[in-house]
Amino acid sequence: MLKRKIEEKLIEWKKNKDKVCLMIKGARQVGKTFIVNKFAKENYKYYTYINFIENPEYSAIFEGNLNIDNLIKQISIRVEGAQLEPYKSLIFLDEIQMCPKARTALKFFSIDKRFDVIASGSLLGINYKEVPSFPVGYVEHLEMFSLDFEEFLWANNISEKSILDIKKYYEKKEKVPLAIHSKMMELFKEYIIVGGMPRVVTEYINTKDFSKVLKLQRSIIIDYENDIAKYADNLEKVRAKACFDSIPKQLAKEYKKFQYSVVEKKSTAKKYSSSIKWLKDAGIINICHNITNIELPLEGNAKDDCFKIYMADTGLLMAMLEDGSQEDIIDGNLGIYKGAIFENIIADIFAKSGKKLYYYERDSKLEIDFVIRYNRKAVPVEVKSADNTKAKSLESLFSKNLISFAIKLSSKNVSGTEKIVSFPLYMAMFI
Repeated sequence: MLKRKIEEKLIEWKKNKDKVCLMIKGARQVGKTFIVNKFAKENYKYYTYINFIENPEYSAIFEGNLNIDNLIKQISIRVEGAQLEPYKSLIFLDEIQMCPKARTALKFFSIDKRFDVIASGSLLGINYKEVPSFPVGYVEHLEMFSLDFEEFLWANNISEKSILDIKKYYEKKEKVPLAIHSKMMELFKEYIIVGGMPRVVTEYINTKDFSKVLKLQRSIIIDYENDIAKYADNLEKVRAKACFDSIPKQLAKEYKKFQYSVVEKKSTAKKYSSSIKWLKDAGIINICHNITNIELPLEGNAKDDCFKIYMADTGLLMAMLEDGSQEDIIDGNLGIYKGAIFENIIADIFAKSGKKLYYYERDSKLEIDFVIRYNRKAVPVEVKSADNTKAKSLESLFSKNLISFAIKLSSKNVSGTEKIVSFPLYMAMFI
């Protein structure tokens, strides 16, 4: 059974005496339903599960008066096996995006406080116009992702103590023993291929069969495409699908700024920008915005109309490439896609750690992969997939006195100077 970090956050939420309803947002199939069911069974005597996709008729519960006594009566009548004991029960409203009035009802559950309520959904940002009244201030929000690299290590029986030992080399900026470094790079490459979707990780742990992994990943991609076809509005169906399909081509370019012309010749933001937002709201992609200056605050220097797009799960990006790409990652023979995949995995790791993504570009000639807040400074991060780890872009920035410190991530061991520190790619989880 996969261990997830979100479990600790759920326990913290339960212990809070003044808690409000909890809303868990995340892309489809990242494990929301499984983890809440597990949490409920381990921490509550009484538990009621309501899924609005499996049972659309449950939406009728929230059609009338949203008074809590009335809602509890409706739930007890309509939901088979409902367990509703005040102050001892958890109600889980799953796929709540399918019932906008249930989202409104969260306010009244939070005020009433007799019942703990968790809601979750995969497309919560999509149908916001349908919600009669948002429960602002009455809902705590929590975002869930596919497994991060540390959770993937746990799944591979790497203990928390072992990870902490490796972290000490990061903190001291000391070389990792060769045997440990080689093993970590091997696991990191496996994580690139497998990604973090729980079903996919479980399949890999049980079988170590990359062909079965690929089959599962491509079924998830089909599910995403079906979601676009089912839930996107009218013309958005075609446009969001076109943007989604263009992601590998966008990342294969030397300069990876998202270009609408790659989606469709002579196309513009006016036609496709809402499609990008749809994919972001669905949790399918991460957006990395261009900044005009390498200085804090990063948000203040960001350009809304200039960005790169990465898949939110790198394993799914791998599955969008041609057959044989998995073996190429292991052998290091991915050509034009290699840099894109290594950038995507770092964007993946940074986003899952709560970082907003930014990059720096000047005159389409100089591009820094990422810029992060690090030790109270705006620090550039260069990702290197090749054995040659020279960073001409960083050297250019130093020569112009635009930066005083930088980080490189590559397959090589820890090294560096006072100006540039090079960490192995797997240490991105510590940054």
